[in-house]
Amino acid sequence: MLLSINWLRDYITTDIPLNDLADRLTMAGIEVEEVIHYGQQWDNIAVGEIVEISPHPNADKLSLTKVSAGEKSYSVVCGAPNLHKGLKVPLALEGAVLENSIKIKRSKIRGELSDGMICSETELGLGDDSSGIMVLPDDAKPGMSLAESLGLSDTVFDLGITPNRSDCLSIIGLAREIAAIFNIREVIPDITVPETGSPVANEISVEINAPELCPRYAARVVSDVSIGPSPLWMRRRLETCGVRSINNIVDITNYVLLEWGQPLHAFDISMIKGNKIIVRRAAKGEKFVTLDEVERQLSEDTLLICNTEIPVAIGGIMGGLDSGVSPKTTGVLLESAFFTPSSISRSSSALELKTEASLRFEKGVDINGVIPALNKAAMLISQLSGGRILKGFIDKYPGPLNDNKPIMLSVKKTGKTTGLEIKAEEIKKILKRLNIHVSADNPETIQATPPSFRYDLCSDIDLIEEVCRIKGYDQIPVKYPKVTMSSCSRNKSFYLTSLIRDIFVAQGFYEVINYSFIAPELLRFLNLHKTDLRRNPVRILNPLSSAQSVLRTTLLPSLLMNLKENLNNKCKSEKIFEISNTFLLQPESNLPAESKRIAGLVSGYRYEEIWNQQQHKIDFYDIKGSVETLMDQLHIESCYCLKNIEEPYFTPKKMLALYINDSVAGVMGEVHPDVLEKFEIETSVSVFDLDFDLISMHYSDTVSFRPFSKYPAIFRDIALIVDKEIPSEKVLETIRSFKHKLINDINLFDYYHGDKIAPGKKSLAYRIKFQSFERTLTDNEVNKIHDNMLSYLSREIGAELRN
Repeated sequence: MLLSINWLRDYITTDIPLNDLADRLTMAGIEVEEVIHYGQQWDNIAVGEIVEISPHPNADKLSLTKVSAGEKSYSVVCGAPNLHKGLKVPLALEGAVLENSIKIKRSKIRGELSDGMICSETELGLGDDSSGIMVLPDDAKPGMSLAESLGLSDTVFDLGITPNRSDCLSIIGLAREIAAIFNIREVIPDITVPETGSPVANEISVEINAPELCPRYAARVVSDVSIGPSPLWMRRRLETCGVRSINNIVDITNYVLLEWGQPLHAFDISMIKGNKIIVRRAAKGEKFVTLDEVERQLSEDTLLICNTEIPVAIGGIMGGLDSGVSPKTTGVLLESAFFTPSSISRSSSALELKTEASLRFEKGVDINGVIPALNKAAMLISQLSGGRILKGFIDKYPGPLNDNKPIMLSVKKTGKTTGLEIKAEEIKKILKRLNIHVSADNPETIQATPPSFRYDLCSDIDLIEEVCRIKGYDQIPVKYPKVTMSSCSRNKSFYLTSLIRDIFVAQGFYEVINYSFIAPELLRFLNLHKTDLRRNPVRILNPLSSAQSVLRTTLLPSLLMNLKENLNNKCKSEKIFEISNTFLLQPESNLPAESKRIAGLVSGYRYEEIWNQQQHKIDFYDIKGSVETLMDQLHIESCYCLKNIEEPYFTPKKMLALYINDSVAGVMGEVHPDVLEKFEIETSVSVFDLDFDLISMHYSDTVSFRPFSKYPAIFRDIALIVDKEIPSEKVLETIRSFKHKLINDINLFDYYHGDKIAPGKKSLAYRIKFQSFERTLTDNEVNKIHDNMLSYLSREIGAELRN
């Protein structure tokens, strides 16, 4: 909704600073989205009076004029045919920019100096008449700026009106709202209708066959009208509010629409066959050509305005092509009606036809504003077209319609809801400013009856909102709610996911996020056995594509596809991981088992290419080290790796199972070349796949501090020969099971098998740290413990000391 401040001041006498007006409107719920200023385009254009006219010595069709602009006179060369002495004209001086972007400057025309230009309506953007110069009113004061003299300077607010405030879709409605906000009076000018001639009932009649869709229909007849352009003041008001001027009759209906918020329609009375208006529903399949020259098929819910022969308009939406006002029109029938909002909304949507009229009717117009708007339009037509208004008007209003029933408002509830300390008298004053009728049966309850134009006021909470708006939302005190302070319980899964993510990122990994849907052939590429549940995924009923047709049972295919794509984009090295869910079919259940997994992949080189360092390829031990780092950072001590697994997608003898206590927590290994070939990957790849839920069970964020010993440690290296089939982890666990309190740490530092070792044997060398927290150890004491430990290892695993 565009609000002209000049137009607004017809109804509000108090001058309110524009900034204050914009702020208060916005705070009251009517947002000022933009402020538009008009008038600058007429800078350096003044009112001039022609005081002398003489022929141009060098051109027969030009004249030399002397134009007075107050205290100064100007010489102007002009070729307009309607020049005469004493005429008041618009004078564009040097620096002015006209509508056609011509910039005025002093110049010679056929050898004669011209200080400016006398302009036509077209050149000023004030009309379409270019046949001669624009003639200003006789009372225009020479020297005054044109914008000031004609009232062209204006400020327009572009307002965002909420759907519930249909009463603000008019200048008068906004004037009422602003008057309530600033506690001032709005002044609605009296409407005097100069009636003459025969009674209107002798000329026209109205019949309503669908009162449920049209509760009220009023009409007036104006004869002997003269169709022509509207005066400048009306054209400017319409144009600043976004409406194009057409002719005086149509402009008046649009003017009253903007002023009162009541849509009107003007029919050429000669097109009302039978001198009768019939308001009815459209017949099934009936067609009608609207004013925009489009033939539309109507539904039975659409309301038609008809004469005795044919439809002439779609009620509340748009008139017909042949019944509107034309240059030949001499008499008009003015329609002012109330149409049911839901009916107009349905018809407008079905026809895909939105107009300014339908916008207002579907939101609800004031049924009591039908007659004032009709009278204002008739008065203006009489003034601006010379028409004669027939006596009286037709008002078909079968049953008074007013849904606004009294609302009981509690003073106590108003204060409690708003947080304001407000008394009943102040509430009454605020409601009265909003044209709400109030009465009180007791000091704590107010009976409030909303006016007919406020459809949105239905309950006490609506009235409380009105009190807040007018009082000012900024007046509501800030009161923070009282709450019991307590720390929220930490989501262990969420926290652990974040921690694991940080641990891998710190090791140089990048996290990837893939869809849970994959192509089924990717699972077959892993060489899984037909009985393996991971090979029989859950299928999607309506997949987006075959590449996303099943739920993944493992994260590894997605990671391998990520690697393939990155290798194709010339990425030589890759360290990626993903934490996500997998889905396995359960024979005994309709729903799949959903489990959270941690999977990672490494490929390429261990470090970035550096000039002074030899490149080393990432291998199986890098992935093992990454997993061990994860376990160490999560403080899971009871974990170890064994070779007792067979995964078909791993290279034989290059795979390990990760155990926590006696449970398998995951696997890791080097991907089999056959699998890589199916994925079209030509470099070695190592991966890990871990059970998040099992890791979460053994994770503890409790960290205990063990003090350092102030006594020196003694180190002993021991090289053991054991069977090749005994894993180093087993040897390490056996040494730990010796459980001597002085053994502080054990590390494997060498592995050997070859000619110097008997067949079927291997050598493992460990460095053992002995340290006491109570005293300094002696060599003899350590040697004795060392010998006992060798005897223990010989008994438990058949270990021999390597010479």
